[in-house]
Amino acid sequence: MTATPTANIARSIADDTRAVVQEFLAARLAGGTERLVTLFADQVDWMLADNPAVPWIRPRSTAAECAAQFTELMEHTVPEDAHASVDTFLVDGTDAVLMEHVLGTVHATGKSFEGLFALHLTVENGRITRHHLYENSLSIAEACTP
Repeated sequence: MTATPTANIARSIADDTRAVVQEFLAARLAGGTERLVTLFADQVDWMLADNPAVPWIRPRSTAAECAAQFTELMEHTVPEDAHASVDTFLVDGTDAVLMEHVLGTVHATGKSFEGLFALHLTVENGRITRHHLYENSLSIAEACTP
């Protein structure tokens, strides 16, 4: 059975989404803030529960603000203790969902945090337009509280 033109287009869009998300993950791993700026759209639908106790968790909307989240995270946590693993990576058209496990230690308090999280990204025209993160914010807030 031969794939239909529509199926080929859908596969191509999903392949493009997967490639951008893989580049996003590589840039985060390498600490490539400049590269992250180019991967985010000029305006991003950013959702991460605002948490005043956590300095790196705040509202964002521009490419530069979104890319800076990684730098801010690294400034407030112990790099040697930071670990994240991608357990699931699903792509459907322009949407990607990553299921991950994260752990780290906050510099200021010496307390650790860990938990599962899900990241929903949308890629349009080669850039990330949506970044919705669902995480164990209670564990992180407790680790930031003296």
